[in-house]
Amino acid sequence: MDLLGITEEQVRSALDSLFDLALLRESADTPQGVHVVAPDIGLRSALARQQADLARRQQEVAESQAAITRLIDGLSHTEREAGPVASELLGMEAVRDQLQLLAQEARDEVMTFMPGGAQSPAALEHARRNDAHILARNVRMRTVGLDSIRNSPDTMAHARFLTDSGAEFRTSAILPPRMIVVDRRAALIPIDPADTRRGALLVSGTAILAPMIALFEQVWEIATPLGATTDPGREGLTAQERALLKLLAQGLTDEAAATRLGVSHRTARRIMADLMERLNARSRFEAGLKAAQRGWL
Repeated sequence: MDLLGITEEQVRSALDSLFDLALLRESADTPQGVHVVAPDIGLRSALARQQADLARRQQEVAESQAAITRLIDGLSHTEREAGPVASELLGMEAVRDQLQLLAQEARDEVMTFMPGGAQSPAALEHARRNDAHILARNVRMRTVGLDSIRNSPDTMAHARFLTDSGAEFRTSAILPPRMIVVDRRAALIPIDPADTRRGALLVSGTAILAPMIALFEQVWEIATPLGATTDPGREGLTAQERALLKLLAQGLTDEAAATRLGVSHRTARRIMADLMERLNARSRFEAGLKAAQRGWL
């Protein structure tokens, strides 16, 4: 170690990293010895573990999302003996008034899902005013938007405004319905996720908020930080491409899948055409089979 100019602690740390990457393992022949694993074998094994872990977390997110969707469907008619757990805000003006009030009252943390892709200038301007008030008080703010906003200069400018002001912003190929959770005590969710202009539900109560918060944390865990690129995954497949394949495999039309991804119908068709060409598939059905064979689904 002296000849190498490194400390024992550095050596131990390096060995731990090699064990984590499956490039070293305990020797089966020499007691207390180690065996050096060929890099291509060890790294392939490490990649397989990471992919399995990612698939597990994505499944958890999907299950939580399904639970949240069921919850939203029943919330507008849900009441407890002690009173309602949700109040309706009808129309965009009522929603914006409530958002302004929540922005003034936030003290600890604001968590937001921002589906829908590129946002309108009016929505961004309103959001910026509220967000500026929140961040000026050093309230933690975390937002997850769709990967597709990286192609929208206006929406990306807003995202950079947030991060420059101390907020955290990540993107994901697909998101649950819009949701804003304030101080883990109240949340705004759309009455109709397909038409957010109808209004929103203001909900409270631990039983309702707990699964929402858990869902946010799961999506946040696997989302891509704003400063990072959405690097292709295994065999050059991006998160957006994988999400499109899964949505189409679930039976969604091109139009419905494009809406979920926050991209235009033309973009969704272009992505699918590119995937079919890469898979050398002559039909959607054949593309689905070949994608499954490659482990893309």
